[in-house]
Amino acid sequence: MAKEIHLTIDGQQITAEEGRNLVDVAKENNIFIPSLCYFSHIDPPLGTCRTCTCKVNGKYQPACTEKVKEGMEVEVNTSELVDMRKALVEMMFSEGNHFCPACEKSGQCDLQHMGYELGVSVSRFPHLFKDRVIDYHPSRMIMEHNRCIKCKRCVEEVHTDDGKKVFTYQNRGNETFVGIDYDEEARLTEDQAIAAMELCPTG
Repeated sequence: MAKEIHLTIDGQQITAEEGRNLVDVAKENNIFIPSLCYFSHIDPPLGTCRTCTCKVNGKYQPACTEKVKEGMEVEVNTSELVDMRKALVEMMFSEGNHFCPACEKSGQCDLQHMGYELGVSVSRFPHLFKDRVIDYHPSRMIMEHNRCIKCKRCVEEVHTDDGKKVFTYQNRGNETFVGIDYDEEARLTEDQAIAAMELCPTG
């Protein structure tokens, strides 16, 4: 039987099972910690988007990579942390070509939802407006690089039955993009292909 521990999140005393994910524990206690890369059955957690950053015992940590333990003190919604999250989301909008009013995903997009939650209207950062090619080559999927926020969910979670990756990171720095192995994509079942597409927070 798991050991029960006590922690504090934004001043609220919480009892939870030791070793559980901080994001999940917070959610069960009606405390929302935003995240775009966290997916409960991806273990270890990715920690790529950093929108879940909190102060854990006084240190900045991505909440999705933290497991709860006795005496943990967590700050989630300080003005500093909220502004930090807002800046991260603004950067995602600035780096990608996100045209929400004309997007068929509008209303079902995690990035758009988080933008509304954080009150993002205009980014403080200049838009890059990079020319990104939409890849129609895969037989069932459209690789829409304009929307990709490089959360890494598909890269880590989507595999063929024999364990081969379908998606990979390619290039470096600001030129990084998620590539697809067409041959491996063709080996996915229809259910696997649909599950892969549903993993995407923006597509």
